[in-house]
Amino acid sequence: MHLPTIRQLQYFLAVVESRHFGQAAERCFVSQSTLSAGIQELETLLGVQLFERNKRRVMPTPLGLALAEKARRIIELGGEMVRLAEGGKGTLVGPLRLGVIPTIGPFLLPRVLPAIRHSYPGLQLLLVEEQTALLIERLNNGRLDCAILALPYDLPGLEYDVFWEEIFHVAFPKGHALGRGGPIPSTKLPANEIMLLEEGHCLREHALGACHSKDLKRNTAVQGTSLYTMIEMVAGGQGITFIPEMAVDSALVKQSDIRLRPLAEKGPHRQIGLVWRPTFPRRDDLQLLAREMGRALRAK
Repeated sequence: MHLPTIRQLQYFLAVVESRHFGQAAERCFVSQSTLSAGIQELETLLGVQLFERNKRRVMPTPLGLALAEKARRIIELGGEMVRLAEGGKGTLVGPLRLGVIPTIGPFLLPRVLPAIRHSYPGLQLLLVEEQTALLIERLNNGRLDCAILALPYDLPGLEYDVFWEEIFHVAFPKGHALGRGGPIPSTKLPANEIMLLEEGHCLREHALGACHSKDLKRNTAVQGTSLYTMIEMVAGGQGITFIPEMAVDSALVKQSDIRLRPLAEKGPHRQIGLVWRPTFPRRDDLQLLAREMGRALRAK
């Protein structure tokens, strides 16, 4: 039994997505006659008509649309084979699909990626930024290879390597009465002024977990969608919020009209770790990547 080739499936998907043979041929870097021949061979092999054609347009048949989903999965699996093979050719080389949460990515990646790219130029990091629950879902279904997450967090069935620990700082508006001084205990914070990220951001839970005041957990009504938004709200005098230590030296914080004081509660208030599936074949690479990230952070 003859099976479709990857090239035939690529031609097929290109026509399905572009609805145009000429555009599909350009996308596949082949002549239109070559692409048309490949589609005809695929239809002959499968014994079905994949497209409705006339002089003005081309449309996939209902069966063609259904088969397109299968074709996408086959090509994705082929890509996974290539990535695995590339990863086996050396240390930290080839594509690596890396997830990161929004309260870490903008502050961590600029500090660690330059050194990693210099030391491992063959590594291709494909970055995805999402909240923790979505990244874990993508890890479990194989759409990500690893993710940088804030811990503690429930990670059943996953492995991780902690490479950084940090405390939280409290951000005050510039003229706030509590804006100057050393470490401040959470019991001294005005609960009615606290602003936190919305549900789903683990920074919210970690910040609350670091605090000893139960009033903070009851009275925090204002919620933001991003740490950038929260900092701007603080600068505008709307309230106070918590900022992770790695963000303190960022351009965002330095350029904002705010004052910072460390949270006095004993730390670390959160840990940063690299998380992966135990079945992932490049475990040694991921452990090395975690060490390199920790080394780059400590060098700053």
